[in-house]
Amino acid sequence: MAVDALCLIVFAAIGRRSHHEHGDVLGVLKTALPFLVGAAVGWALVRGWRAPRAVVPTGVGVWLGAVCVGMLLRKLAGQGVVPSFIVVASIVTALFLLGWRLIANIVAARSNR
Repeated sequence: MAVDALCLIVFAAIGRRSHHEHGDVLGVLKTALPFLVGAAVGWALVRGWRAPRAVVPTGVGVWLGAVCVGMLLRKLAGQGVVPSFIVVASIVTALFLLGWRLIANIVAARSNR
């Protein structure tokens, strides 16, 4: 779960920097918060603690939770949820949240040989 949180914080920091927003820690955490809450919802729904490195269901559940719940929370908070942001956020968070799991599984499989 910590790796997922770190990925979402990095996503928020990259996004803020690309929009020339201040790089302060509180601003990054405020931007990341809806996605972190969504990821926690995803973790709970798929019981991610059972298989934290599993791409399916854990990675997909965390990713969908982060994007769907995150966007809903952003909308409720009056933050931007334009279609282009939804597409970019969906792609980048998928790369981060599914990517680290794929890499970890490949490394684990190779080290078991």
